[in-house]
Amino acid sequence: MREALLLDTVRTPFGRNRGGLSGVRVDDLAAHPLRELAARHPAAVVEDVVYGNTNGAGEDNRDVARMAALLAGLPVTVPGVTVNRLCGSGAEAVAHAARALLLADAELVVAGGVEGMSRAPYVLPPIESALPRTLRLVPTTVGWRMPHPAFPPQWTESLGGTMDRLAAELGIGRVRQDEWAARSHELASRAAGFHAAAIAPLVGVAADESVRPGGDLAALPPAFTPDGTLTAGNSSPISDGAVAVLMGTRRAAAELGLDPIARVASGAVAALEPDRFALAPLPAIHAALRKAGRTLADVAVLELNEAFAAMVLACLDRLEIPETRVNPNGGALALGHPLGASAARAVADCARELARRGGGVGVAAACIGVGQGIAVVLEA
Repeated sequence: MREALLLDTVRTPFGRNRGGLSGVRVDDLAAHPLRELAARHPAAVVEDVVYGNTNGAGEDNRDVARMAALLAGLPVTVPGVTVNRLCGSGAEAVAHAARALLLADAELVVAGGVEGMSRAPYVLPPIESALPRTLRLVPTTVGWRMPHPAFPPQWTESLGGTMDRLAAELGIGRVRQDEWAARSHELASRAAGFHAAAIAPLVGVAADESVRPGGDLAALPPAFTPDGTLTAGNSSPISDGAVAVLMGTRRAAAELGLDPIARVASGAVAALEPDRFALAPLPAIHAALRKAGRTLADVAVLELNEAFAAMVLACLDRLEIPETRVNPNGGALALGHPLGASAARAVADCARELARRGGGVGVAAACIGVGQGIAVVLEA
């Protein structure tokens, strides 16, 4: 029986907005972990590169996976494909690569993702009249751009505004959100060595730039609505980063002399109303576990991408799983959330944590804008 195995993983540090990585072109950012994997495994014959990417409006345009493969010095015969499931794109790339391995389309593939949010450009919407007197630029960093007028207004509200409304509906207050955010920073700080083991330093940056344990989160004002509970402290930061995961079959692992980190057991996606995106990981998690023949009781590690503290809490309030099993090394609130790379980081960290524990079952999951969720079940 063919298997889809995670063999090695490497990432850039995750840089803060306008921070140490903001001067690096996004396609160069994407190439960095690929180049590192190639240096580690010179005998590897990679048959495809699958990268998640969300914006695709700047230097990451026109299939950044292929551009990154070329910039990394991989043979020109190595193709690349870029997939976009918004914040779930990195996990989608892993699932895409797993399917290729299971279907015998390939023996060795690199999956991952990239986002350079600091360098996301402004774009000019279509010009629909001759000789317009004004031109309007639209930012592409995060959120809706040029939404269709047929969508209900609550669907196209900012994600933060939507989350504020949902948090109030579900009774998730400011104190709980700040406590979860503080937990993320504290755990990420304690796990600095765990994260450093996966990071290939770039332009003098060797660690994730947004980790700040001990900060005064209570002093921060609402970020999205005047009386809301979401702040810059309990919402994930705008970030820059890239992740690459070497994936292969049992035969490929043997040829490279590698012990697999984990096996992809299943995956699933789900969808709800766009303004209830925060709850969409729930049906995805349940579906993925069902496909793998597992239950929540089997899960030793749940890596749930922390887009917002309120989003994590909304899901955990509906999952029968101890909080101690969730994001044990911190999450995106501290590490950062480069959109196309984050879910790939969650998959990689879940696999590495399982391996560190000597095995077990893990789930990596993420909420996704426009009302989707994604989950990947791993076994080690």
